[in-house]
Amino acid sequence: MAEVKRTYDATSRRERARRRRLDVVLAAQELFDANGFQATTISEVARRSGVSAESIYKGFGTKAALAKAVFDYVIAGDDEPVPIAERPHVQAIQDEPDVRRKIRLYLTGAGERQQRSARVQILIRDGRHSDDTLRDTWQTLLDERLTGMTMFGRHLFETGDLRPGITLDEVVDVLWTYISVELYELLVLLRGWSLERYEEHLATAVGAALCRPSV
Repeated sequence: MAEVKRTYDATSRRERARRRRLDVVLAAQELFDANGFQATTISEVARRSGVSAESIYKGFGTKAALAKAVFDYVIAGDDEPVPIAERPHVQAIQDEPDVRRKIRLYLTGAGERQQRSARVQILIRDGRHSDDTLRDTWQTLLDERLTGMTMFGRHLFETGDLRPGITLDEVVDVLWTYISVELYELLVLLRGWSLERYEEHLATAVGAALCRPSV
């Protein structure tokens, strides 16, 4: 019984810690959205989330790292400890036999992720010009995007169904460009496109750039 109790206690502590961390991330997201990065203080995040500023510094390190944690949360859509690459929608893309359908499935998910994450991406991107602590965070976001596009690009390339003569580097660069937050910002946030129109545009443009012409 003692062993069962210790296991239960450890699980309960981990869940409480996870809940507190999520409370901090959600509070930071709300304050960043309302006030911007520079105007938001760790003390304000602590008050809103009901924890101490010391515990936030201990758990996240810096305000820039907290902004990255907000991005990680919104890009995934939850705080489940499951990498995006291991989630069911990724498996569905891998299992889909048609390369154009793979691209469409991926870009539908990418559009939804942009809708959730664009504001914090822009906050980090633009904030790096006035706050040096965000420069590394923005570079990390770029590096992670390139890693993801390389993985997906290789998956598409290895199907053998892309247009003749295309290289893996070109596949990656096309994907890297079309899923950039800048394109979402221009078309959806500034020009008022619907998410559905944006996703359809991406699927059409990327399919045309990468795939063999439809017969």
